Amino acid sequence: MSTQHAAGRYAPSPSGDLHVGNLRTAILAWLFARTTGRRFLIRMEDLDRAVAGADARQLADLASLGMDWETPVVYQTGRRDIYREIIDRLREGGRTFECFCTRREILEAPSAPHAPQGAYPGTCRNLTDAERAEKIAAGRPPAIRIRADTTEFTVTDLLHGTFTGMVDDFVIQRNDGTPAYNLAVVVDDAAQGVDQVVRGDDLLSSAPRQAYLATLLGETPPTYAHVPMVLNTDGVRLSKRDGAVTLADLAAGGVPAGTVLSHIARSLGLAGPGETVDLHTLASRFDPDALPREPWLLGPTEWSS
Repeated sequence: MSTQHAAGRYAPSPSGDLHVGNLRTAILAWLFARTTGRRFLIRMEDLDRAVAGADARQLADLASLGMDWETPVVYQTGRRDIYREIIDRLREGGRTFECFCTRREILEAPSAPHAPQGAYPGTCRNLTDAERAEKIAAGRPPAIRIRADTTEFTVTDLLHGTFTGMVDDFVIQRNDGTPAYNLAVVVDDAAQGVDQVVRGDDLLSSAPRQAYLATLLGETPPTYAHVPMVLNTDGVRLSKRDGAVTLADLAAGGVPAGTVLSHIARSLGLAGPGETVDLHTLASRFDPDALPREPWLLGPTEWSS
């Protein structure tokens, strides 16, 4: 789908302001790309939920940390026709089926023999035309699932090594007609020449599905780097409940963006306590093999140290 020069990317959802964990991942994505000669892209994954003005604030926050990227920024909502074309192509090739199951029905259904834990049980995989028509007549709009021909797929991760994970008949279009994340991200990465995906390690388990779909579309899966997240002292991912975790909130408390960058750099082993740094300095010190593998526990006293 693309002949563009290799790239890395950061792809936030514009549903609110970026917190320190998001910013740390963005910095790592920038460092991985820039230190390997790749272009760096920003993509707004706004298919599910977008808050007015959040995209502009996110871009401003990234720029305030010294980050740069190629323009234009791509918005997924502007690419719906492309996703539909890919879904139609998969359907015409016999690679999809309609699914009328609710989430509750899937959870309560008996698993298929030898299926991995949490896999889709195949309830609608082999419905007859009459059965599908009956469900549609009853007012159940279907989701569209990929018809997988494997139960697992292996990806290469720069931090986790070889990782083999579950592949099931996952959703590629929701029952409201919205293209699913697992489809859109694969189509967009291929179209933009993204061959290096850096993101939080909570998404590692989704990589085999996405890499498998890439191969179905005739693409080479990217190399992944799933990086440790930032958690609060209870070991839970950051949220607004943790207080000042966005650049705006921290600035209001007297913590400028440069200080936030320095603390993020220190958490990655790229700066000493109190050292003032910029992204180009971090790039000169960056060694993926030396990155911490454990999450950064961010406590309320972080910004006073």
